[in-house]
Amino acid sequence: MHQSIEQLYNEFEHEIKTIASTNDLETLKVKYLGKKGPIQNIMKELKDVPPEQRPEFGKCVNDLKEDISKKIDEKQNILVQSEENQQLLSEKIDITLPGRRRFIGRKHVINQVMDEMIEILIELGFSVQYGPDIDTDYYNFGALNFAPDHPARDMQDTFYIEPGVLLRTHTSNIQARIMESSKPPIRIIAPGKVYRNETITARSHVFFHQIEAVYIDKNVSFADLRATLDQFFKKLFQCDVETRYRPSYFPFVEPGMEVDMRCLNCVGNGCQLCKHTGWLEIAGAGMIHPEVLKNGDIDPEEFSGYAWGLGIERLTLLKYGIKDIRLFTENDIRFLKQFSGQ
Repeated sequence: MHQSIEQLYNEFEHEIKTIASTNDLETLKVKYLGKKGPIQNIMKELKDVPPEQRPEFGKCVNDLKEDISKKIDEKQNILVQSEENQQLLSEKIDITLPGRRRFIGRKHVINQVMDEMIEILIELGFSVQYGPDIDTDYYNFGALNFAPDHPARDMQDTFYIEPGVLLRTHTSNIQARIMESSKPPIRIIAPGKVYRNETITARSHVFFHQIEAVYIDKNVSFADLRATLDQFFKKLFQCDVETRYRPSYFPFVEPGMEVDMRCLNCVGNGCQLCKHTGWLEIAGAGMIHPEVLKNGDIDPEEFSGYAWGLGIERLTLLKYGIKDIRLFTENDIRFLKQFSGQ
């Protein structure tokens, strides 16, 4: 029996010398100390040992088990240290290599242009208000004189969250709210996102940004509206820009108009961005409809006002000569880095 124990120990010592990884060592540990290993088999032979020799034999088996466990632990420490050293060597940083330039985060180009527009309009006497992105049908449509069967209420154009609750389709939802909480003179702008169920193209998206402007006071005229818009565009583009005003219908203004700007991308020659017309629509505007004033508890016989909604993406396309509105939301760092110095 003692000879078989000694032979088993010699075999173990020979094998452990060849172990080069912790995985192989774990396999060796299971082989000798596992429930089906040779040490357990020797213990099963204890019943065949004469009673007077059993204590000594049992001690020899326990000593063997302890010696093997001790040597495995020692080998484990050596292998772990070796593997950690190898990993450190593989991850070693060569401090002689040139460093990589870190780029500081900047505002998105849309936010940059929006901030610039807000600053210009504040200089022109407007204060800033914010309306909710999720609103009721009343503030988005009803208070703005939209008929119950108006096409804009359909699911094709509007994202409804539940009946009567929707993602606003324009920043004009601020109009009734500001009239309810303030009395003329009112001179405010409301920047923010708007959402429409439209086909995504180079010039339109399902969500974009607007700045709503509302001015209500005594004797506000259409001439005030045009003069303010012309002054705003001149400050934004730092030059005289060519605009045109086309009669148009919006339920919340009367008369209403659409504002076009000569396409700066093609200088009016025609391109994909302006649909080869030489002009790009950038705003809807007009004199606030008397019914909208009444809904805001303002007497249209005493007060008048104008309102407009400017598309920030459209103005940004023109300002920087960008040809596709989808670039603003694709998060391509190559595109965004062009505006990091603004």
